Amino acid sequence: MNWNKKILFAALFLAASSTYAQDNLINALKGNASDNSKEGFKFTELINLKNTSVKDQGSSGTCWSYSGNSFIESEMIRMGKEPVEISQIYTARNTYIEKAKNFVRLHGVQAQGDGGQLHDVMTIFKKYGAVPYEVYTGLAEGQTRNNFSEMAPIIQSITETVAKSKKPSNNWLASFTAAMDSYLGQAPTSFDYKGKTYTPRTFADQVIGIKPADYVGISSFDEHAYYKPFVLLIPDNWSFESFYNVKIDDLTSIIDHALVNGYTVAWATDVSEKTFSWKNGIAFIPEKPIEQMSKEEIDNMFNGPKPEAKTTAAQRQESFDNYSTTDDHGMHITGLVKDQNGKEYYIVKNSWGVSNDYKGYMYATKEYVRAKTISLLLHKDALNKEMRKNISIN
Repeated sequence: MNWNKKILFAALFLAASSTYAQDNLINALKGNASDNSKEGFKFTELINLKNTSVKDQGSSGTCWSYSGNSFIESEMIRMGKEPVEISQIYTARNTYIEKAKNFVRLHGVQAQGDGGQLHDVMTIFKKYGAVPYEVYTGLAEGQTRNNFSEMAPIIQSITETVAKSKKPSNNWLASFTAAMDSYLGQAPTSFDYKGKTYTPRTFADQVIGIKPADYVGISSFDEHAYYKPFVLLIPDNWSFESFYNVKIDDLTSIIDHALVNGYTVAWATDVSEKTFSWKNGIAFIPEKPIEQMSKEEIDNMFNGPKPEAKTTAAQRQESFDNYSTTDDHGMHITGLVKDQNGKEYYIVKNSWGVSNDYKGYMYATKEYVRAKTISLLLHKDALNKEMRKNISIN
């Protein structure tokens, strides 16, 4: 584990989540910034698909809900609908409930905390529906941004206590939900929106209108058979969902085909590398390992485009197995640019507010995506015919 990973995992522990909160992440990565970054990169826009405004997840590990719902909002735009900001905390709240049930059923042998996966947004949409942000913010009176630092250990202690009991009662889930509601407020069962009354179910079906069954999870690991589904073994895959396993080069081919055809992509990835700089808005894979760089090379990492190392499938698998690549964060890929040398980068929408050089967006090289992607979520129609045939979906 390198120096940056140690700081990151300390932040994760404090946040009680394997998907860290914004404040902890910025503290962990604040040293990898260059004041000259923006001047050193000259980007030309190739594809820039429509998406909703950048949000701030605050001090919570709910990036997966923000990026997943941002993805759904872009799907609404793609389908010709007027997008609506979906309540990220409604999704997260119901995920906590489902995760708590699994935790108790597994006798406490499972990850807890704020973390989740992009597919959780689809799971909750299907089971609980959705509500607009204006109806359910999850914020107490006078609060302007999420802060789960007090709530998280309280609800976790409830499930841990129940999981240790010899025979869980029928009342523990009500107590768990009541504790969560005291911080987030009770979720609405019906509400008015633009002159009509909805339930979360009817709002999801009639206003948002996506079909969760139409979306697929993609990953790439050499250990598993290619073009077959497999269960991704990461702590935040608490529901043991399967992903289609593709080859390493397929990752960027899939994203490229989706973007060219008007589909955005939700992206789960490792962001703890020193060459992932939120302030500078750049993520890349260096040609030379950080440990072999001179001080001058490190100081100039973000002052312009740099050569990159090519990651193999075996290296990607090894990095996952030795924890060099970890499931850190969820974001939303919305477009494509090229730099002054012709290298292509994905436009990535984040959920840490607009505090960086690119007002809440950043640029990740294709090599970074090949090396550090944990999973992708996209509409099945965003896949080309050959890929759909390979993974046997209609």
